[in-house]
Amino acid sequence: MRVAHRPGSALALAIALWLAAPQPARAHDVDVTSVARVFLDDLGGGRYLLSVVDAQVPPITDPRGALPVRCVPLPAEEAGVRVVAGFVFECETPLDGDDVLVLPWDLAGVVVLARWADGPTISAYFRGGRGAVRISLSELSAAPGSRLRLAGTYLVLGAEHILLGVDHLLFVLGLLLLVRGLVPLVKTVTAFTVAHSITLGASVLGYIPLDRAPIEAAIALSIVLLAREIVVAGRGLVHLTHRKPWLVAFVFGLLHGLGFAGALGEIGLPPSAIPTALLFFNLGVEVGQLAFVLVLLAAHRLLRGALEGLAPKVSPVLGYALGALATLWFVERLPAVWGG
Repeated sequence: MRVAHRPGSALALAIALWLAAPQPARAHDVDVTSVARVFLDDLGGGRYLLSVVDAQVPPITDPRGALPVRCVPLPAEEAGVRVVAGFVFECETPLDGDDVLVLPWDLAGVVVLARWADGPTISAYFRGGRGAVRISLSELSAAPGSRLRLAGTYLVLGAEHILLGVDHLLFVLGLLLLVRGLVPLVKTVTAFTVAHSITLGASVLGYIPLDRAPIEAAIALSIVLLAREIVVAGRGLVHLTHRKPWLVAFVFGLLHGLGFAGALGEIGLPPSAIPTALLFFNLGVEVGQLAFVLVLLAAHRLLRGALEGLAPKVSPVLGYALGALATLWFVERLPAVWGG
């Protein structure tokens, strides 16, 4: 007996069109999320170190153009610090809330972690636009509303991480193609949510050791396996994946949660900020995931009447497309697993 696919043929076609469109990037992390991470360390005496966490972003070749006019870049050896990626600079008077740093990157945004010599460590998220990201120092001050800003920062970052994280979206998308009916759909999405929330929290809090490279490769492999199930379902074969998609969603959701934890953990949050950041980052992921599912369901409702007859053709092609893209990611990520 042939397996019926839900949400339906129109959904499958809508997804196929989305896959055919140019994607923002081809791998996880900065290449997909388009969000970089930066440390701003107060070295004292009006000197500061700007460190770039992500190797994928281009180097800042003109530090002077990124700084307030009263600040100048310094040789790292003169400041007595080791700089891997970034630069040291000195200001005539200390940085204050009126200052702005301009990073010349064409990114969706930047997360900045400011470690002040005479105050707390504070993080904030800054959106990019017109080929640059403007870092307003007022958002990195220790004002009373800093915890509220922290919550908003990680709520937005979590939502953008899932919405711009093509690998996570493709997995959710594949699950939707295997689900039959509204109740199984709710169970499947809920299982994925619960599972990745468990491993996200456990990893960030230090209960699960995290090695990012094999996790990213395994996430790509999970999409390959799911794509195979989509293809064989089109041939009338029924496996556990089709009978209990919620179980598959839970098992692989544990793996995807470790991927979310890697994105959050590399920001370098201070211990006092972890509970708030973890909670709102996870909420942001759920908001983004829910928005994605609702858009697909809306597309299904709008298109199902006109495109119902295309299901037998679209679904297998979609499965092969998912599998091919995920296989490419898997091969690209393998060298990092072996330290290459």
